[in-house]
Amino acid sequence: MQSTPEVTGAVQQLFKVMHSAGLEPLLLELVHLRASQINGCAPCAYAGVQAAKKRGETEDRLHSVAVWRETPFFTEPERAALELTEAATRIQDGRPGVTDEVWAAAAEHFDERQLSALVTHIALTGFFNHVNRAIREQAGKTW
Repeated sequence: MQSTPEVTGAVQQLFKVMHSAGLEPLLLELVHLRASQINGCAPCAYAGVQAAKKRGETEDRLHSVAVWRETPFFTEPERAALELTEAATRIQDGRPGVTDEVWAAAAEHFDERQLSALVTHIALTGFFNHVNRAIREQAGKTW
């Protein structure tokens, strides 16, 4: 499926804004990977691993993103971002979404602009996850 130039331009603008908010690019890759794992999007999970590796991410951390709570491999800001990712992504599971506690924990590490970029990144990842599931994109085929 080919995207229209208007959609491509809009997505590129969102990426520009997200990446100008002062967040670590590797953090954004971890968020993308975790949301894609939750949503069962193989092409995005594959792409997330590949992009994180290019940014220097370790195998130990990549293999542990799905079980980040049970590992010592992630920093407090990363844990807050991963918690926010799960809360915002697992809404189909009947979970409460982003609670005040989850938001407050993230706000301890990120300013308003960064939080906005994180939420946008989580939502945009969900967008790509849904598109890939709809068109039955295969992991590794595109990237």
